[in-house]
Amino acid sequence: MIMVYDCLMEENWNDWRTGRHVVYNLRAHIILTPKYRREIMTRRVTRLLEQVFGEVCTRFECTLESFEAIQGHAHLLIGYTPKTQLSTLIMSLKTNSSKQLRDQHWPETDQAFHDKHFWTPSYCIAAAGEDPIETMNQYIENQDKPRRKYDKKQRS
Repeated sequence: MIMVYDCLMEENWNDWRTGRHVVYNLRAHIILTPKYRREIMTRRVTRLLEQVFGEVCTRFECTLESFEAIQGHAHLLIGYTPKTQLSTLIMSLKTNSSKQLRDQHWPETDQAFHDKHFWTPSYCIAAAGEDPIETMNQYIENQDKPRRKYDKKQRS
């Protein structure tokens, strides 16, 4: 353990976390999709989601490192501990955000609640390695920007 600790000290130590018997650097890229993929990710919905996701992450001793919501889905980059069960974290993220949005009674979200469910039961999760974190952050932050270098009008 001491050798690992010394080796990590030389590299990007700020990215690493320590526990009583562990040194770790765990991140996950999570994608959540609203049910029926309705276009409901307005500015106020996005702000509320980011706030709720941050609170849930804090309760789970995790960090919400990056967040972006676009019309069809939400991207989260989460730093988590080895004891975090990701499926439980994701269930809590969905449940808490859904309850908070339902309580707001906003027109854009009221239409999205079918059978009291805001999110689909599915989700996408990918382990984020040490090297591509900056790339993943840029990807998440640039979700709402066009991917093409040319305008769609030029295609005709």
